[in-house]
Amino acid sequence: MTTFAFVALLCVSILGYSLNRRAATRLRANGTRLHSVPAYHGLHSLLSTMVPVVTLIVIWLMLQGPLIDRFTMSGLPAGSLDGLDTGGRQLILAEIKSISRGRIFGDPEAWKVDAADRYVRMHAISGWVLLGTVIVASIGIVGVSRARVAAEFRARHGVERITSGLMLFCSTIAIFTTLGIIAALLFESVRFFERVSITEFFLGLNWEPQIPLREDQIAAEGAFGWIPVFLGTLVITVVALCLAVPVGLLSAIYLNEFAPSRLRAVAKPVLEILAGVPTVVYGFFAILVVAPAIRSFGATLGIPVSPNAALAAGGVMGIMLIPFISSFSDDALSAVPKSLRDGALALGATRAETVLNVLFPAAIPGIVGGILLAISRAIGETMIVVMAAGLIASITINPLDSVTTVTVQIVTLLIGDTSFDNPKTLAAFALGMMLFIVTLVINVFALRIVRKYREAYE
Repeated sequence: MTTFAFVALLCVSILGYSLNRRAATRLRANGTRLHSVPAYHGLHSLLSTMVPVVTLIVIWLMLQGPLIDRFTMSGLPAGSLDGLDTGGRQLILAEIKSISRGRIFGDPEAWKVDAADRYVRMHAISGWVLLGTVIVASIGIVGVSRARVAAEFRARHGVERITSGLMLFCSTIAIFTTLGIIAALLFESVRFFERVSITEFFLGLNWEPQIPLREDQIAAEGAFGWIPVFLGTLVITVVALCLAVPVGLLSAIYLNEFAPSRLRAVAKPVLEILAGVPTVVYGFFAILVVAPAIRSFGATLGIPVSPNAALAAGGVMGIMLIPFISSFSDDALSAVPKSLRDGALALGATRAETVLNVLFPAAIPGIVGGILLAISRAIGETMIVVMAAGLIASITINPLDSVTTVTVQIVTLLIGDTSFDNPKTLAAFALGMMLFIVTLVINVFALRIVRKYREAYE
């Protein structure tokens, strides 16, 4: 019924828009001078209807589940929940919900089947009540909005207030979401550092997170030094940037300054397609094509290459970053005033001299900012390194060796059913916090460079 409620709200809102706009148009046709154009009268009715009713639907859906669950559990026969803790009660409720969806395993008790039927009926009643409430409320708001259509009604101001409120609400959600992520990482990281010393984490040279499976097990304390993990992340990032920066920058310079217009019209969209390829596809390409090719080439030259070489993951990541850097560089070069380019050419400079001595220095802030943002993207990349990088942390800067990254370890530590009460699982949050800090520092550094070296041209 939720879908029908949204459809009904949309239909009534469009009807209100049409009615108010038509009424305002008739007033203006009769010679009445309106404060706002008819379109604003229609928009005021539409927004005044949709915003509060959508809020009502969201609140209804948030409260519907917990209330129905409580009524379902309270309606169970006496004694059916005796001796059960919170986990047992949740299992009973999950079984009732499963039966209500038609997923019946074995021969459940009759009282569970009755509870499932009651659960379905309450959901159906709630859906119908929601639909009726939405229709009545929408029609009522539309009627009130229709009555307010008049020459002196400031519909435009009302639309602007509602729009400003929506933008403020969305901004607030973004801010509180960020704060919530930071708070969650901080809370779990503090729990981790209560079990593992900060010195071991920041200065340790071994990363072997593990926990004992039994009390008498020895040599299972684990090692939580993050230096090998972060070093592996840096190796793959450097490999990626060594490919992405020159290719992306030179392609942007060529397309912006030297390529014919027809070639640019075709080449630039084709280059941008790389940005739309899912990262999991890049991961498959790395493990199925690039890694075997690197191993075969290394075997031909007699050079040992690890199956999960950092060169494969970093090279494919560099391909992914090419359109990112190329787009930033192209925008920075395009933002340079045409008068600088024409002036340099008029003084006898060649196109190459103009690019090197005039355009490139002027576009440096945008280019550097784009490269630094690409670095943060490379450090935080997940799917490519999860599929193509190794799992064992080692202190090496050889791109032909197997390395692991921060994101690989986070995924590995949180795979499967995990309990957040041991250092092994909590280590993922400590790594996530460090990754967040590193990328934040890089982004802030990029913004400061752009602001510091930006030049204003007339």
